[in-house]
Amino acid sequence: MAELAGLEDPKIREVNERHGDDHGVNLSKLRAVAKRLKTQQELACRLWETGDTAARLLALLICRPKAFERDELDVMLRQARTPKVHDWLVNYVVKKNPHSEELRLAWTADPDPVVASAGWALTAERVAKKPEGLDLPGLLDTIEAEMKDAPDRLQWAMNNCLAQIGIDHAEHRARAIDIGERLEVLKDYPTSPGCTSPFAPIWINEIVRRKHAE
Repeated sequence: MAELAGLEDPKIREVNERHGDDHGVNLSKLRAVAKRLKTQQELACRLWETGDTAARLLALLICRPKAFERDELDVMLRQARTPKVHDWLVNYVVKKNPHSEELRLAWTADPDPVVASAGWALTAERVAKKPEGLDLPGLLDTIEAEMKDAPDRLQWAMNNCLAQIGIDHAEHRARAIDIGERLEVLKDYPTSPGCTSPFAPIWINEIVRRKHAE
């Protein structure tokens, strides 16, 4: 904890706090600490219990993703107060855990929109990597009905799923683009030069164009 405190940079904290993340550690330096520590499940659990955001991010880098039980991950997701901890938990740990599909189904149906956003993030992953058994038209129905008025984090995750369906499944591409155009979610999102807009119709067309160009 003392080492993490020593890596604190007020300027980084100021930028992070604008995005809802209360830590000021440069993530490259944090990754260097994780590389040195290697995998240490017990230490990871103790770091998580501190409640400190930088410590939790480090915990997620040094833990053993397959070691967590389903209920432990459910509790951890509800404890993950900040967007970065939430994202790393889902992407670095839950996706590699044997209970990920069970949690995907439970979280997608959760009344808490932040918890539900984790379910949608896992669904987007399945759309891309293991779509067998998914009801893609049904997912598009839900997105069409609910994305426009969804809270920010949930809306972002649903939009990612919409784009992923359009990118990876040509038979649903026209409908995915049409939903994006009608709902106009993230249409005016500020995008840096050289980056692809998260507005689904632009995103889908750009990634498909790149794939065809390869």
